[in-house]
Amino acid sequence: MKIVTYNVNGLRQRISQFGSLRNLLNSFDADIICFQETKLSRQDVTADLVMVDGYESFFSCTRTSQKGRTGYSGVITFCRVKSAFSSTEAALPLAAGEGFTGLMCNSQTSEDKSPLFIEDLEDFSKDELFSVDSEGRCVVTDHGHFVLFNIYGPRAGSDDTERIQFKQIFYRILQKRLESLLHQGRRIFVVGDLNIAPFAIDRCDAGPDFDNNEFRKWFKSMLIENGGHFSDVFRAKYPDKSDAFTCWSQSTGAEVFNYGSRIDHILCAGSCLHKLDDLQCHSFIRCHVKECEIMTQYKRFKPESMPSAHKWKGGKSVKLEGSDHAPVILTLKEIPEVSLHSTPSLSARYVPMIHGVQQTLVSLLMKRRVSDSCKMAHSDISVVSTSERIEEPIDIIGSSTRECDFLPNKDSEGSILEPNKLSTGSSLETVSKSGSVYKKSKIQKCNESKKNTRNSQSSQLSLKSFFQKSTNLDNGIKDSCIGFSNNQAEPSQPNSQSLENSTVFDHSSSPVHDEANAACVQDLAELNDSSRKEEKSNVASQEWQRIQKLMQNSIPLCKGHKEPCIARVVKKQGANFGRRFYVCARAEGPASNPEANCGYFKWATSKSNNK
Repeated sequence: MKIVTYNVNGLRQRISQFGSLRNLLNSFDADIICFQETKLSRQDVTADLVMVDGYESFFSCTRTSQKGRTGYSGVITFCRVKSAFSSTEAALPLAAGEGFTGLMCNSQTSEDKSPLFIEDLEDFSKDELFSVDSEGRCVVTDHGHFVLFNIYGPRAGSDDTERIQFKQIFYRILQKRLESLLHQGRRIFVVGDLNIAPFAIDRCDAGPDFDNNEFRKWFKSMLIENGGHFSDVFRAKYPDKSDAFTCWSQSTGAEVFNYGSRIDHILCAGSCLHKLDDLQCHSFIRCHVKECEIMTQYKRFKPESMPSAHKWKGGKSVKLEGSDHAPVILTLKEIPEVSLHSTPSLSARYVPMIHGVQQTLVSLLMKRRVSDSCKMAHSDISVVSTSERIEEPIDIIGSSTRECDFLPNKDSEGSILEPNKLSTGSSLETVSKSGSVYKKSKIQKCNESKKNTRNSQSSQLSLKSFFQKSTNLDNGIKDSCIGFSNNQAEPSQPNSQSLENSTVFDHSSSPVHDEANAACVQDLAELNDSSRKEEKSNVASQEWQRIQKLMQNSIPLCKGHKEPCIARVVKKQGANFGRRFYVCARAEGPASNPEANCGYFKWATSKSNNK
């Protein structure tokens, strides 16, 4: 059996990266796959995000409306099974629960002492318990031989007292929950992003006060070597392995130099599965853990795609595809099957909202609005006929087909005919009469649309339009208009009678000529507009070059590499919020590496307007 834990940093992005949810899951070739930081709100969960043949899924999303916490965090556990409804596979859980306090809607077995039953949490208020589970940070699945906790631990800044307090309560309740199960004799796996690097070897920049962190102390107290019950499986297998990190900073490009931390863990507790009298030399890790590895192939930075790592110039110009975490995989051996059981009701297949049963009020109103507009368009078209005088032209093709996606037909008495009726002589006259009306209305609407477009473009131009040079197309339009006018002109001056006849002919027999002349006048007007835009573009281009030169001169050079810095903005709330500063543009790395970020920092002269 294989178990994978992976902070996906947005499940939608990872599915898009791999092409489909199936491709993402199959890439691990694992039996149980635990994702953290899915960033899915409950109302946004759809079948393509949580359901795929061959897997059962159990998810938890944030339920809080607190600012900055909606659509944040979230965990989901995928279990690969051959038969979901009746199976003896240990990968398919016997029971499942959302959260670890017991307050959420859980799927439990019929036994009185369910492993998901809440107990030993009397020291906490109901509000504290609910706040911990309301952020979608835990899914618990009972696989018979062990209970699996899929955890996304909270992050708290050193000066954020509110989140520090939340993190304290979170891990205190988790510890109570784990101790309760251990007291029942259960084996436990805790997997996920705990946001804690336990040892100095697990952190790239561990300082002298590294071990004084209260959460680091809590983590170590849970381990066997410090009197606890759990084993850090990776460290048990590789006690001295350095530079084994699972997370890297996105903004500083730290992944280029493998400058990160190991905060994604697999912990286990409990005895082995062997039924022997003498179990002193046995342990779960020694008897059932085959290997535990960091799946570095999922790292975003690929050295072959960037031969010279120091060329990474930070900021948004370089985009590394993938999550800022790497998965960790655990391979178990000698895990027997369990008794025949069915899928717990917490499975995504039993959640009605995923299958589209429930609709939001907005979607319902939008459907009614589209339906009403289609009915109105259809009723307006049905009353039009050649015998009626049309005061305002109706653009049938341009209007009705856009809103209703169909071209309505009428019988032989109406003006709208089926295509196969155009060949009949009786219908030809009707088509010619109605066609001119529709054609004129079509041209009128097109001209109005072009006029509105030109007016909007002249009133407000984008920055890009200032730099677009005029093409030879305008000259071609001008020449074609002049040529058309010359072809229509007579070699001699006409008399008044011929001029009158010509005028009558142009307006009655050949309306197309008037339309062409009007089009030429319109094109000439556009040509004049283009000339004015070109003049503006030249002035704007010169001004922009001047601004760029000033900006380039104002950017300082870092002292380590004598290269232009990159500008950043303080996004953290406080006295310096919104203030700009400059830092070295290279990727973050160890101070001993001269190719890495030199640590240069300088405040800008003024604050940014993007607050």
